Formats: sequence, C-alpha cells, structure tokens
Amino acid sequence: MDISLPLDQLRSSYKYAAFLTDPHVLQERLHLSGHCSLFSNKRYKNAFFKTKGSLSEHGFIKPRPMLKPSKNEEKIISEEPLLEVTPIGDPSSGISAQIEKLVFHKRYHEALDFFELLECEGECQLDSSTYDALITACIGLRSIRGVKRVHNHMVSSGLELDQYLWNRVLSMHVKCRMMLDARVVFDDMPERNSVSWNTMIGGLVDLGDFVEAFRLFFVMWEENSAADSRIFATMIRACSGLEVISLGQQLHCCALKMGERDNRFISCALIDMYSKCGSIEDAQLVFNKMSEKTTVGWNTIIAGYALHGYSEEALCMYYEMRDAGVKMDHFTFSIIIRVCTRLASLEHAKQAHAGLVRHGFGLDIVANTALVDFYIKWGRIEDARNVFERMPQKNVISWNALIGGYGNHGRGIEAVELFERMVREGMMPNHVTFLAVLSACRYSGLSDCGWEIFESMSREFKVKPRAMHYACMIELLGREGLLDEAFALIRDAPFRPTINMWAALLTACRVHKNFELGKFAAEKLYGMEPEKLSNYVMLLNIYNSSGKQDEAAAVVQTLKRKGLRIKPACTWIEIKKQPHAFLSGDKCHVQTKEIYQKVDELMLEVSKHGYVMGRKTLLPDVDEPEQRLPHYHSEKLAISFGLISTSSSTSLQLVQSHRICDDCHNAIKLIAMITKREIVVRDASRFHRFKNGTCSCGDYW
Repeated sequence: MDISLPLDQLRSSYKYAAFLTDPHVLQERLHLSGHCSLFSNKRYKNAFFKTKGSLSEHGFIKPRPMLKPSKNEEKIISEEPLLEVTPIGDPSSGISAQIEKLVFHKRYHEALDFFELLECEGECQLDSSTYDALITACIGLRSIRGVKRVHNHMVSSGLELDQYLWNRVLSMHVKCRMMLDARVVFDDMPERNSVSWNTMIGGLVDLGDFVEAFRLFFVMWEENSAADSRIFATMIRACSGLEVISLGQQLHCCALKMGERDNRFISCALIDMYSKCGSIEDAQLVFNKMSEKTTVGWNTIIAGYALHGYSEEALCMYYEMRDAGVKMDHFTFSIIIRVCTRLASLEHAKQAHAGLVRHGFGLDIVANTALVDFYIKWGRIEDARNVFERMPQKNVISWNALIGGYGNHGRGIEAVELFERMVREGMMPNHVTFLAVLSACRYSGLSDCGWEIFESMSREFKVKPRAMHYACMIELLGREGLLDEAFALIRDAPFRPTINMWAALLTACRVHKNFELGKFAAEKLYGMEPEKLSNYVMLLNIYNSSGKQDEAAAVVQTLKRKGLRIKPACTWIEIKKQPHAFLSGDKCHVQTKEIYQKVDELMLEVSKHGYVMGRKTLLPDVDEPEQRLPHYHSEKLAISFGLISTSSSTSLQLVQSHRICDDCHNAIKLIAMITKREIVVRDASRFHRFKNGTCSCGDYW
C-alpha cells in the first residue's frame, strides 16, 4: 500500500478500509507518525481489531490467527467486540466508539492513543460523548499532555459546549492540578452554576490555596447567595487549613440559618474544623447533635481526640462506636492503631488488627502501614515484617516505616538490604526513605555504607540532601570519634546549621568526653532554643563535668529565675492489658515491697558481673535528685515489676519519658543477661533492645 498518497485519494480507495482494519498497515502508519505505543504490547495487537465478516468475505483482508488473550480481555471480547468496521465514508465514528468503550473499561492509555490516531487524520468531528470519555481518560491518568491536546482539539473543532461539558472541562483541569488554566476556563464560561463554583473553589482548597478560595467564595456569595451544602463543607475545610476558628463559626451560623442543621457533610466538616482549630469541646457538641451519626462522623471525632493527645478518650469513643453497631471502615482501624501506638497498648492494637481482618480490610494499604508502624514502635519487628510481606501493594510510606524500624532497632544491615530491595522493585525513594536508611546506618555504625547512600541521593536519585540527612552524617562521624570532621561538616553545610545538627555533635561530644566542643555545641543549642529546659540541663551537666563551677552556678540561677524545673523521669510497662507507671523512688504501687526486694536482688546479682553504680551523667534529662537514687530509677522499678509479674519466657516492653541514663543502661544489659530476658526500652532518644548483655544501640545514644 502506498502510504504516501494524499489523504483524499487514499479515502477514495478501497485500501482505506484496509488501513482502518489491518493492524500491520495501521502500525506502519502510526510508526511514521510517531505514535507506536498503542501496539507495544503484543497481546493487544489483534484483540483491538477483531472485525466482522463483511470485509474478509469480499477479499479485502484475510483473517489472521488470533493470539490468545488474557482472561480479562477474553471476557470483554466475548461479551462485545471492541471495534466494529464502519462505513468507509465515516471512518472517525468507529474509532470514536472504540475510545468510549476503552474508557468504559478504564483502559485510558489506549483511549488517548486512539485519539492521537484521529488527530493524525486531520479533519475529524467528535461528538460530546467522545469528548466526555476523553476527559475521563485524562482525569484517570492525571495527564497534563492529554488535557492540553483534548482541550485544544475541542476549541479548534468549534464545538459548542453546553453547561455540562463546560463543567467537565473545568473539572479536568482542576483534577490534573492545572489551576492557572482552570481559572482561564472558569473565567471564559458563559454561565456558571453551583457545580462550576464548587469545582473551582474545591480545587483551590485541595491545593492549599485557602485565601484565594475564600476570595472566590465571597465573589460567588455576592453573585448568588444561594450556596449549597457542598460549598459550605468545602469552605469549612478551608477554615481547618487556615486554623481560623472565627471564620468557621461564621460559616456554621450561615449553614444553620440556611436550614443545614442536619446535613451530615457539613457536620463532619465542622467536627474536623473545630478539632483542628483547638476546640475539641465544640467538635463534640456538633457530633452530639448529629441526628444520624455516620461512620465518617465517628472517625472524625475519634481522630479529633487523637490529634489533641486524648488517646484514652479516642479509644473510649472507638468502643462506643463499636457498641452502637456502626459500620467501621479501614480509616477507623487506622486511627485506632495509631492511638494504640501512642498508648503503648499491645493488646488493644491486636484487637484492632483482628477487627481489621474480620471486617474485610486485611489487605488495606493504609491500615496495614499503620500496623507496621505500631509493631515497629513497640519492639515487635518480626510481626511488622510479617504484616509488610502480606501486603499485596506497598507504597513508599510502607517501605519507609519498615526501613526506619529496622534502623531504630539497631538492625542496620537489614535496613540497607530492604532499601536496596525497594529500589530493585521499582519504588522510587523520597527524602524520608533516605532519612530512614541513613539513620539505620548511623545507629549501627555503617559508615562506608552510609556515605555511599548519602552521595547517591543527588547523583542517582535527584534528591537534594536536607539538614536532617546532614545530621545523620554528623552522627556517623561522631560515632567514630571524628569530631573535628563532624564540626567541619556543620560549618561547611550549604545552609544554616539546625538544632538536630548541633544535637548530633553534642551527642558525640558526650560519648567521647570532649567537653570543650560539647560546651560550644550546647551553647549553640541554648541560643537556638532558649526556652527548652533540656538545653539548660545539658549545659549544666557539661559545666559540672568540665569543672566550670561558676558557669554551672549561673545556669542554676537562670533556671530559678525562669521558674523552670525538669519533670521527673517516668517509665511505663503494660502487664495483662493494664499500664503501670513508675517514677524514680516511687513507693505508690500496691506491690512496692516486692518490687524493691526484686530491685535489691538484681543489683546484688549484677554487681557480681562487674556492675558499678554510676556517679556522673551528661544526659540532658537527668537532674540532681534523680542522680541520688540510681538503684531505684524508674526503669529499674518497672523492670522489677515486669519480672515478678510475667513468666520467665516473656520479653519486657518499656516506655521511658526521658533519655535513659548511663547507670540504668549498664545495669539493664546485665539484668537481661542474668534473667535471660529480652528487654526493649523506648526512650526519648531511640529504641534499646537489651539481650545477652548487649544493647542494640551499641552504647551510643
């Protein structure tokens, strides 16, 4: 076939029918036009061009052997042929029908490829239904290129758009985040209805441009004050983003005046707004007045309590929701699992996990990622790995959670292996991924590996290192005792050094007893966070340790003048679903006598293995009264209670509000060895997994 013939001459020939139906001819034409992607997959080659018998009967083409289609395609093909040959005089209508069918089956890439085929043919008329289908394809793919081509084709064809199609074009631009072009379309619309305003304003709110959304809302209000419930819900969301409760209250009043008191969408938006603006009481009032408390309403109020740290209240609301017989969804379980993470409640989390599976959300990516995060944060790394491996789909957040978890538990090699597997499987790492894997390297002292990954960030993955990544590298240098190099990295950083960078250097100075450089780093932290109590305590400890009594006295006077006093350390342990809290020297527990006897036994036993009571500290969280009670620190009391309350095969999980001190750290390593127990302590710095006389932190925290 001579494909160089003019188009009108080609159409007058019977060969034009072959052009429309023969995939090889069409592929050749597409190749010359630069549109070959449609046939890149062999199994689609013939399935798209299954024809009826009329052409083959007249000898124009011969039937070709069919490749075996996939099961899904076989079902589609058996039910309805995807392409019918249309009269030669109207070649575009058959492909238009094909586009609509492909979009119906959500095969958006092929639909846009067919559209480009029609563009190659020059003058072709499409009707509104085909344009509507193409808009759906562009939205489904978030294809900016597709949006521009479809819109340009609509303009050049001179199609007169009705109100529905105008709104569809506007929605296409908004959902593909082309807000400048969307505004042009919006301004060009001959008439706007509530859908037009909702689409444009909703797009601005979704992108976080709350001020512009309000400006446009006021314009709409002046033109037509009969706003519907959807626009009110959208603007209440904008108030949440701005965290301006007064605007939300005014919208609340307007909604009530317009008779929207029982509108569940507005009610849920109000609950969310009041929660995020700091008024959980008002959120509860709105929730209480809902005539129909929906799943979304329950989720929103539970999330509001969790947001403000009212974890127990959130858990109570969850059980009220369950007892009320309201259907729970994956968001419900995701929220509760995060609440359990904060409460350190393993049993409640297990129940939520079971409910997740029982309600049919066992494969949900969001809820399972929350489960991975929970199990990691409470020391159950194997459970986290099992949940992760069973997930049918994983996103970058899932990978980040597990990589970070291995790192926090001192299993840096496994974290790096997981990172390499993530890259091999085609998941693109982001800056959080690199923070997780670099933290794993610093926790485990994998210096060479850490530097290789750090350098690959910008070179291979085009991720610009941030201050938190520099902090990891500073700690890697500090861990090896290269304090001058660590200080040089801070000094030569391409941005102003941050608190985390100075804190990493200070940690290195504490471990390696470099008081002069530590004093310099502590003073930098003190200057950057003058109201943070731990900076004063750290500076005080450094002055005392380096013999600078006058400077230490000045810090004490500053603390007294400001009325600052460090809170006593507190350690939590959960036994049989019941949390127990201990302070240093605490004698309030009903089993105080047994607990103290066990502590004395443990201290006597570990002293036989080389334990000597620590007398000095350089930790930011330990004050003088606490140093006078080393035998009865909160950690030792909690561990003793755990040992007398559980079987010999049970590992202990503790949460410490402050950073664990040197004395307790050394003692717990020996306690774990002599009791043959695994003891996991999550302190203000990181995880410490004590087993067989060692700690996962490598004595660097």
